[in-house]
Amino acid sequence: MELTISKANLSEGIQTVQNAVSQKSSLPILGNVLLETGKDSLKLTATDLDIGICSIVPAEIITEGATTIPARKFFDIIRSFPEDSEISLSMRKNNFVNIKSGKAQFRIIGLPKEEFPLLPEFKDKDSIVIENSTLREMMNLTEFAVSKDDTRYVLNGMLFTIKGDEICIAATDGRRLAVCRKKLPKKTLIDREVIIPTKTAQEVRRLLAEDGEVGIKFSDNQVLFSFPNSFILSRLIEGEYPNYKNVIPVKSEKEIRVGREDFLSATRRASIFTDQDSLAVKLSIKKKRLTISKNTPYLGESKEEISAEYSGSDEIEIGFNPKYLTDVLRNLSEEEIIFEVNDASKPGVIRKGEEYTYVILPMQVTT
Repeated sequence: MELTISKANLSEGIQTVQNAVSQKSSLPILGNVLLETGKDSLKLTATDLDIGICSIVPAEIITEGATTIPARKFFDIIRSFPEDSEISLSMRKNNFVNIKSGKAQFRIIGLPKEEFPLLPEFKDKDSIVIENSTLREMMNLTEFAVSKDDTRYVLNGMLFTIKGDEICIAATDGRRLAVCRKKLPKKTLIDREVIIPTKTAQEVRRLLAEDGEVGIKFSDNQVLFSFPNSFILSRLIEGEYPNYKNVIPVKSEKEIRVGREDFLSATRRASIFTDQDSLAVKLSIKKKRLTISKNTPYLGESKEEISAEYSGSDEIEIGFNPKYLTDVLRNLSEEEIIFEVNDASKPGVIRKGEEYTYVILPMQVTT
């Protein structure tokens, strides 16, 4: 194998695959990145056996071939070169790889390609195509609600449901629930519910930065997200996801209509006075105004009033974890949101038409 490649192109490939490199595996090969030449390209692949990421970048191929080399050292070497560098890679006997740029030379010991795990192939039977922007919006509005508690493993991922002409993504940590659904450009015969791990979702979101389309394919226990020059393959979380539909309240007649940015900013300021023993901020809801306050003993207090329209007749005081409010408010794009409330013991709900629902449980507030 022998090739030349710009640092910019190689760095792009490295950035795409680096998070799939295994950090603690007892298998040394999982700490390596697989390099394979194509006609006019270099393919980089990394995997930790739970997730595999591949990136294809332009290169001038002199001699075809493939090998694996220690990923972290390889990445550090490439990053050390000047930004406009041209880099030469060549493999010699026993998988020794020479790396040259300008007057700098490195020699790194690799392992044979045959030792690297084979990534499974997927059939097109169970597959859909969706716009990057659509999937990005759906994931932005749901991923923050995924549980961080390892004791309920099925909640450590996002539930993807695909049926007919609709895709739905749901996430919950037991204290809040985010559900987003969209129409697919084409009707499908797929009827699947799968749980995508959080790490996979985060890597997919990184690659959704550009415009275009992403293909999603399924096998029995794995999922493949394919982009024009890269793909992400992941194991699915096994288990039964809770029936979240049962906890979504019916639409309330009591609604607060408030500016999203005002609500977000005031909640952030009130959260300054929260601590581990006193998390909740208090929302005092009246006809023409919403007051957001926080009083923490031995620390201080905050109080801010913002304009709002409230459709109810009775005044309500209710507490919420401010992070659960700011997470959703910073990801919505609407200038004005409608926040449904019933009383201090019932969940609050933010909806965006039929496409999006966010449910948040209240907390007890100290006066």
